[in-house]
Amino acid sequence: MRKEVIVLILATAVVMATPAFAAAQGAETAEETEIRIDHTAAQPSIPPPDGWRSCPRCQNSQDRLDGWEEHGVEGRDFDPHDLSGVWGFDGVGRAFRSSPPLTEWGQQWLDARDGVRPESRNTPELRTCDPLAYPRLFSYNYGFEFVMLPDRVLQFFEWGHTWRTIWTDGRELPDEPPILHFLGWNVGHWEGDTFVIESNGFDERAWASDEMRLEERYRRVDYGTLEAELTINDPKMYTEPFVTSGTIELVPSAELWEYFCVPSDEKLFDELIHIPVSAQE
Repeated sequence: MRKEVIVLILATAVVMATPAFAAAQGAETAEETEIRIDHTAAQPSIPPPDGWRSCPRCQNSQDRLDGWEEHGVEGRDFDPHDLSGVWGFDGVGRAFRSSPPLTEWGQQWLDARDGVRPESRNTPELRTCDPLAYPRLFSYNYGFEFVMLPDRVLQFFEWGHTWRTIWTDGRELPDEPPILHFLGWNVGHWEGDTFVIESNGFDERAWASDEMRLEERYRRVDYGTLEAELTINDPKMYTEPFVTSGTIELVPSAELWEYFCVPSDEKLFDELIHIPVSAQE
């Protein structure tokens, strides 16, 4: 049974990676950068055990709509300083379509990686099980959850079953981080009703340069809607900073499940799906 579920999930990933699916996605307009509750889900519904909720990626569009009605999301009172909840089911998937040109160093970096741009979702991590890292977890995460604590905010991602700590106790980012991280060093503060996250100190294996600095801005405009904006400033990689944004919907009928990148599952994926599909193409 476990293998059947794994194959079902991985088969969906193959469909989404095919040229026909990519062409259909490319036909969407620039304004369609939001992850909406009525976005067509390729993933079939996977029912949870009794008393449990399904994972964000396990639901289809109707499941999400039903969840909104069941939990009374529309018009519900909310605290704009409380970002708690499970948000989205895939990430801001079209966040990096308009990234600026690369620097000379960035182009050399790109050439050494067979032309796969640093912001791409189709990267070797999906085959090697290296951490997906940030900022690509902004665009590809299978849903995430904010947990608000007095001195920090925890952001859990289903993809890779990982989290990052965003410190809100007043500390500042180190000018020269003593060690580089896949998820960077992160501090947060409030500007009115907007939660601002600043990050630096990224490991270059995260498909960024060690000079990258990020600023994220999250604003809960109503109980079920989160506006997100990401500014990337990486003068070593890109010729200029760039900003991307999207709207992420609450998935109140979901809770994060375990989703590790497992080499043995990747091997099964290759044997049953990837190699046969590649041979057909």
